[in-house]
Amino acid sequence: MMEQLEFFEIPSPCIGVCQTDARGYCKGCLRSREERFNWLDFSDAKKTDVIRLCKQRMRRRKLAILKAKKAQLQLERAELNTSLDFEKTEESEVNLSLDDFSLD
Repeated sequence: MMEQLEFFEIPSPCIGVCQTDARGYCKGCLRSREERFNWLDFSDAKKTDVIRLCKQRMRRRKLAILKAKKAQLQLERAELNTSLDFEKTEESEVNLSLDDFSLD
């Protein structure tokens, strides 16, 4: 299989949000410190690999956010359900008598 030749420089994935998260990845492009600082020295193959890793990190981040939202929603629903009283009490019981009921 032939490889496609790269005629153009691979642009940096930087989007101008240059802050790091707790794990040391950029909040904007999701590159590590080493990946950000050495970008200009990387070969095109390495740059392509870094971009692949950034996309993978983005998918993981989105999945983690979705899971956190789902867990929060389940927690909120559980809190609401405990505030509703579905148990029967003597006051709320209804006595239905079918003595006068007949099928004609």
